[in-house]
This record gives sequence, C-alpha cells and structure tokens, in this order.
Amino acid sequence: MRCFALLCVLLVLAGGVRAADEDVDPFDQSQVPLEVDTTDPKLTKIVLVAGQRSHGPGDHEFFAGTALLFNLLKQTPGVFPVMVRDGWPKDPKIFEGAKAIFFYMDGGGGHPVIQKGRMELLQPYLDKGVGFVCAHYAVEYPGEKNAEVKAKILAWLGGYYETGWSINPHWDADVKMLPEHAVTRGVKPFKTNDEWYYNMRWPDELKGVTPILKATPPDKTRGTTETKKNPGREEVMAWTFDRADGGRSFGFTGGHKHTNWGNENFRRLVVNALLWSAKLEVPAEGARCELNPADLTKNLDFKGDATMARLREKFLAMKKRVAELEMENAELKKGK
Repeated sequence: MRCFALLCVLLVLAGGVRAADEDVDPFDQSQVPLEVDTTDPKLTKIVLVAGQRSHGPGDHEFFAGTALLFNLLKQTPGVFPVMVRDGWPKDPKIFEGAKAIFFYMDGGGGHPVIQKGRMELLQPYLDKGVGFVCAHYAVEYPGEKNAEVKAKILAWLGGYYETGWSINPHWDADVKMLPEHAVTRGVKPFKTNDEWYYNMRWPDELKGVTPILKATPPDKTRGTTETKKNPGREEVMAWTFDRADGGRSFGFTGGHKHTNWGNENFRRLVVNALLWSAKLEVPAEGARCELNPADLTKNLDFKGDATMARLREKFLAMKKRVAELEMENAELKKGK
C-alpha cells in the first residue's frame, strides 16, 4: 500500500493524468488469467511464458510485456493465447495442443528452458512442428559451455546469443529495409533504442535462417573480440528459422525497454511472428495490434524498495513516452 500511495503521488506529479488512472495500481497483475486452457480444437493455441522479475522499473518487464502480447493475439480471430508466469508453467501439460510456444525471460546459465530436464520435455512438441519463439534475454543460451545445449538450440532456434562471442549494447537501431516475408507484413522500417543484441551464433551457412531485422551499430559498441573483427558491418537483430522438423522459429533480440511495445512496427513484427510460428496465415496488412498506450503502465513487476527519486525518474519517463505515443497514434489515425 505504501508503494501504491507513492505511485498515486507520482501520477499527479506527471501531470495530464486522467482521474480514473489514479485508482489503477500499476503493479496489480491479478486480472491477467494464468494457464487457462481450451478444449476447442478449432482454436489455435499459443502459449506465452513470461519470466520472473528482473532488472529495474521499466526494463525487463516480462510479465507486463507478455500480457500485452496476450491481449494483442486475441485481436486475431481463432487464436487462443495462454499466459504463463515465472519462467515455467505450474502444470507443463498446458503445452499440450499448443501450436507455438513463446519465451520472454532471463536467459544464460539460469535459463528456465535448460533447467530440470525441460529441454527433454519440450523436444516432443518441437518434433511435432510446434513453433518456438524466444525474445530478448531468452535468446541467450550457455552453448559455449555445453555442446549438447548448443546443438539443440541451433536446431530449435537457428541462432542464439553466446556470452563472449555476441554483444548486448544499448543503441539506436535504424532498420531501413525489411525483407519480404510473412512476419514483415504491415511492418514499416523503424528506428528505436533498445538493448539490441548482435553477432549471434549461427548454423553453418545460415541454413534455414532468414534475417528479418538488420541495422548497423556504432563501432564503439563492438566490445568482444569477434565483434571487433567486423567494423561497419550490418548486424542481424531478429530472424526466422525454418526447422528441419518442419516447425517454425523466431528469434527477437529487442524487448529490454518496456515502452518499445508502444511502437506499432515493433509489436506488429512480434505478433506476426507468433502467428507465423503457429503456421497461421498472416494478413496481407499484418496482424491487428491495436494498443492503448496507457496499457504500458499496467501489470508491471514491483522491483523492490527503490528510492523515491529513482522511481519518480523512471515513472515520469514512462509517462512522457506514453504521451508521445498517444500523439503518434493520433497522427497515424489521421493518415488512415
């Protein structure tokens, strides 16, 4: 309650806040349905797995970001998204009948997917062609220390972030061109600042891999021995992978900053990719992904006893970005 009261004060300080917003607890996640299944075979089930609390306010908002995708997917008729929290379902049977599985969470050595025999549990689903999608930190796997994980994840995802080989700087990625692909339908070139990873580990000759997002990072961000070998090179930040088992996978390195989901092109690409990975036809104009910018301040993780100054700075920055997005959305609607 103490934190909620503080947030109400911050909302007033931000200015321009509707009266109704003052009654909304941005940390209340109780309205998001968890592990609610369907028995309707006509529906395309997509399981979305959000990771545990991570980083500071506004960063790595895995639960809130996944909840946004949950609601965006419901805008496509016939799709039944299932939301899972804390890195792994309480009942793994929730994966049964899924056409695609999405992971958005911390990775590396603590990656939930590689714990407790979970890769063996997931393998039968992928063998059946279930889509496999990883976003941001979830594309990092400890392949440099585990040859078995490396071989498996290359076969599953087509590429991954390897510590010491890949790099994860924050930079302004200017995507100037997009390839013709189902996941890029309705997506326009865009520029946004995020923790865009690059220099992934790839299969030989990029077999099965289609680069989707490419941009040229500043050379000052090339902080590993391998990345320094390629100054000025355009780098891959998102990709599709047509697997040998007939399944479809998508790797997306963005998603560190929660407010980036407010960028229509950013979120449409991921929604398109989720539909594509589930082997659904992506509309020619791209998937519907209408978003009220105010939703960016809902279902957030409480990140501990932050000082008032730090919380105020982060929250005001988020409110400013929300206001900018509302203006951008208004201009887009005028142009339609």
